[in-house]
Amino acid sequence: MSREKTVFKTTCPRDCYDACGISVLVREGAAPKVMGDKDHHVSMGGLCGKCALAYNGVYLDASKRLTQPLRRTGSKGSGSFERVSWEEALQDIAGRLKEIAGTKGSSSIYHTHYTGTVSMLAGWFPIRFFNRLGATEVDPDTVCNKAGHVVLGDMFGTSLTGFDPEQLANAKTLMVWGANPSHSAPHMHSRWIKKSDAQIIVVDPIAHDTAKAASLHLQLRPGTDAALAFGMLHVLKAANLLDQEFIARHVTGFDAVEHEINSATLERTSSLTGIPADKIEKAALLFGSGPSLLWLGQGVQRQPQGGNIFRSLALLSVGCGHLGKPGAGFCYMNGPETRGVDMSFLIGAELRPDDGLSVSHIDLADHLADADKVSALFTWNNNIAASSPNQSKVKKALEREDLLTVVTDIFMTDTAVYADYVLPAASFLEFDDIVFPYFHHTVSAQTKAVEPMGEALPNQEIFRRLAKAMGYEDDALYESDRSMIDRLLCQTSFNGTFDDLKAIGTARLFATPKVQFEELKFATPSGRIEITSERLAASGHPLVPFAHADPAPASGKLRVLSPASKWLMNSSYGNDERIRARIGEPKVYLNRGDVETRGFVDGDTVTLATSAGRLTLRVAISEDVPPGVALVHKGHWPRHAGDASNVNVLNPGLRTDIADSTAVHGVEAELMRA
Repeated sequence: MSREKTVFKTTCPRDCYDACGISVLVREGAAPKVMGDKDHHVSMGGLCGKCALAYNGVYLDASKRLTQPLRRTGSKGSGSFERVSWEEALQDIAGRLKEIAGTKGSSSIYHTHYTGTVSMLAGWFPIRFFNRLGATEVDPDTVCNKAGHVVLGDMFGTSLTGFDPEQLANAKTLMVWGANPSHSAPHMHSRWIKKSDAQIIVVDPIAHDTAKAASLHLQLRPGTDAALAFGMLHVLKAANLLDQEFIARHVTGFDAVEHEINSATLERTSSLTGIPADKIEKAALLFGSGPSLLWLGQGVQRQPQGGNIFRSLALLSVGCGHLGKPGAGFCYMNGPETRGVDMSFLIGAELRPDDGLSVSHIDLADHLADADKVSALFTWNNNIAASSPNQSKVKKALEREDLLTVVTDIFMTDTAVYADYVLPAASFLEFDDIVFPYFHHTVSAQTKAVEPMGEALPNQEIFRRLAKAMGYEDDALYESDRSMIDRLLCQTSFNGTFDDLKAIGTARLFATPKVQFEELKFATPSGRIEITSERLAASGHPLVPFAHADPAPASGKLRVLSPASKWLMNSSYGNDERIRARIGEPKVYLNRGDVETRGFVDGDTVTLATSAGRLTLRVAISEDVPPGVALVHKGHWPRHAGDASNVNVLNPGLRTDIADSTAVHGVEAELMRA
C-alpha cells in the first residue's frame, strides 16, 4: 500500500434505516480512520456520533477484537479459552454435529441470528449451511418485529413495501407513530424530518427529541395505540374525510369496523389515552386532509396487543385513501423487494431435507434448558445473553455442559463467554458486501478497506469451511461472494458492476420517487386490502381490529419501556469505552411525581423487580417520561452492570397477541429501594 492515504467509500451497515455514506482513510503503518462522507449523494449527513466513536474505537482495537478461534478450557461462563487453529476447531465442531445428527437428530441443533451489520451475504448466506444440516431456526423477527410483519402481510400482501422517503416532499403531513428517529435513525431525524416543510405529528409515550421537534406530539398512555387510532377514525368520519370511493374499490371488510369507529368518541378516546380531545381532533384532521405519510415504528408493535395495534394503525392510511398517489402511504420497512430484488436464493431453501423448523425467541430459554430438545446451539450476528427475553433463564441454560455451543462474533460478548468454540468474524470494514437500507430505495456497496484482524473471517467464509469439514458437496454451499453480489446487483436497475458501485458508494435506483402501491394491486387472495381476516380468525384471533386499550399497571407498578438510547444501537457499541463513558451507569428515567410519591430523590439507587428478575439502577428524573412509566434504555452489556444484567432481565417472556413475537414494552415492574 502506498504511503499516501487511500480513500475507500463504503456504507455504515447499521439497522437505522439510513444509507449513511462513510469514507475510510488508510495510511501505511497507521490505523484506518472512519469518517462521514460529505460527498455521498444519498447520505443523510454522514456518520453519526455513536458509529464514529465505535468504528474508530473498539472496532479497530485488536485487544478487544476476536482474532483467532478459541476453545473453552474452563466452566461455561468463566471466559477461559485456549487458542486453536481453524482446522482443529471446525473439524471438532463438524464431528460433534455429525454425532448429534446421527443420535438425536439435526432438529436438536438450533441456530440464532439476526441482521448483524445488515449486509446481505453475511446476514443470509450462512442459512444455507443450516438448511443443509436440517437445523432448527430461532425465528429472528420474534425478538423484534414479527407481529407487524404478519399483520401487514395479511392486510396488504406484504410488509416490506413502504412509502419512498423522497415522497415527503409531496406530503403535507408526516405522522411518526412509535418510532424514535432521534435515537434510532439520527440522520432521518436531522436531515429528513427537521428539514421538511410538512406538518410532523409524533405519537409516542416518551417526549424524545423527534417528538419535541414535531408540530404536534400525542403523548399517549402505553398500550392505548389502537384506541387512539379508532378515535382518530371517528373524527375523520365525522369530518367526511374517509375516502368512501377508495374503500369501495380497493378494500374488503371496512364495514366490519364501522361500529367500532362510531363508538370511539373523542371523550372515550381521550379518557383511555390520556390525550386531550382537542389534540386528537387536530392530529386526525391534519392527517386526513392529506396527502399524508405514516411511519410505523417497530417499537409500537412490541406490546401485548401489538398485532391488533398495527391492524388498527393501518386503517388510518386505508380509510383516508392515502395510498397509490404521491405524498401518501405508510412505511414499516422497505425490503429489497422495493428495489426489485428477490433475495430468497441467498438462504438456499432447496437444501433443506424437510419443510423447515423454527421456534420463537420467547420460547428460547425454555428450549435451551431442555436437553431432550436442544443438543447444540450456534449463535451468529446476535447476542442472546444481552438481547433475548428471560435473560436469567437464558444464561442459566447456556451453562449446560452437554450443550455444544458455537458463537461467531467480532467481540467476546456476554453470549460468547458460554461457548465451547468462539469463531472470530471479520467486521464490515474487512470484506465486500451489498447493503439494502431499511428505508431508502437505494443499493450500497460495503467495501473492504482493510484486511481482517488476525485470523478473522467473514461469516460466509466461516460457513463455507464448516460445510467442507462436514463433507458436504452441494455447490450452493461454496458459491463465491462476488457471484452472489453480482446476482443481487443484476436484479436492480443499477447500470454497472460492483466495482462501479464501490466507486460511488450508494446508488439511487429510481429517477423519481416511487409511489407505494401505485397500481393499487395487492398480493392478497382478493387482490384488495383485507380488513377482515379469515386466516387470522382461523388461528383464534379477532376477525377485525378493535379499539383496545391496555389497563393501567397494577397498583404500585410501572410500565417499563426500553427503547434505544442515543449512544447504543441494540447491544452494538456496548463495549466501546468512550461510548460507555458518555452513557454512564445504567439509569431508570422517571416522572417527578412517581419519584416523589415513593419517597425517592434524583440520584437514588433503586431496584425494578418482576417475576423474571431484578435490576438495580440510578434514578434520573425526566420531564420526558409520563406518569406510570419507567424508561430504561436497552443495549447495555450485562457484564458492565452491577447486577450482570440489563433491562431484559425483567422480561418474563411476554409475547404479542399475534406471531409469538416479543411484547417487551408490556413489562410491568415494582420499584423499590435497593
